Amino acid sequence: MAILLDLSTRLLIQGITGHQGTFHAQACREFGTYVAAGVTPGKGGTTQGGVPVFDTVAQAVAAQRPNVSLIFVPARFAMDAVFEAIDAGGIQTVIVITEHIPFHDALRMVTYARLRGVRIVGPNCPGVISPCQAVKAGIMPSSIFTAGDHAVISRSGTLTYEIVHHMSVNGLGQSTVLGLGGDPVVGTTFIEALALLQADPETEKIVLVGEIGGSAEEDAAAYITQHVTKPVVAYIAGHSAPEGKRMGHAGAIITRGKGTAASKAHALEKAGVAVAKRPFEVPQLLKKA
Repeated sequence: MAILLDLSTRLLIQGITGHQGTFHAQACREFGTYVAAGVTPGKGGTTQGGVPVFDTVAQAVAAQRPNVSLIFVPARFAMDAVFEAIDAGGIQTVIVITEHIPFHDALRMVTYARLRGVRIVGPNCPGVISPCQAVKAGIMPSSIFTAGDHAVISRSGTLTYEIVHHMSVNGLGQSTVLGLGGDPVVGTTFIEALALLQADPETEKIVLVGEIGGSAEEDAAAYITQHVTKPVVAYIAGHSAPEGKRMGHAGAIITRGKGTAASKAHALEKAGVAVAKRPFEVPQLLKKA
């Protein structure tokens, strides 16, 4: 089993005829995902790699019944693309790969999605992959993933890839790997992901990958204490980051001693979570958990 994606996933790709959309649509198909349709205004009636292309999401939904949308739309148009996916009906999950989306645009689209009962993953995220179901909706390098019962939830794309690689070569396959995104406003939080994974009968252990900035990891630690019975292992990036300096992600900034890697690691350890000092230590901690 998996969360968010499974064998019933029918993927829509908004921006499928752009370079990134075309490349990753093919990669998703090669992994096993059913790519039902694509949307690019003005390209309706054509195909892209065998996938039918429509001018609007409403047309794609009516013809192909997609239930997950993957957004490869430039930042200035991304909010409108998300609104279009939500308003078309039938789309349960919207995964936003686009980075550099303005803060207020992200806030508006996440708020609107919650009001309409649609889940957003991202923005500025690598997407979601469920190796145990052979389904991918994102930009992850497929070759490093193996099917198993360990889940990963992460604020960082490249750190996710490194940790998953170490897990796979150590025989620890994955049920679901979920990239939350590194922006200050994201559609799915650690707490929401933990709740889904706690309820997933085929996820046995959970890896939480965090970084400096904000309080998401501390909030997750409090939630784990009260609601999560499965073993959780964590890695927090940014132990050497200077205060007040943004490190990579828009949400990765320490202010007045808050949001430090040390404070996050301390909160997680207090909640009974084993925290790795280096990414390659994660498989060792999982085997001990």
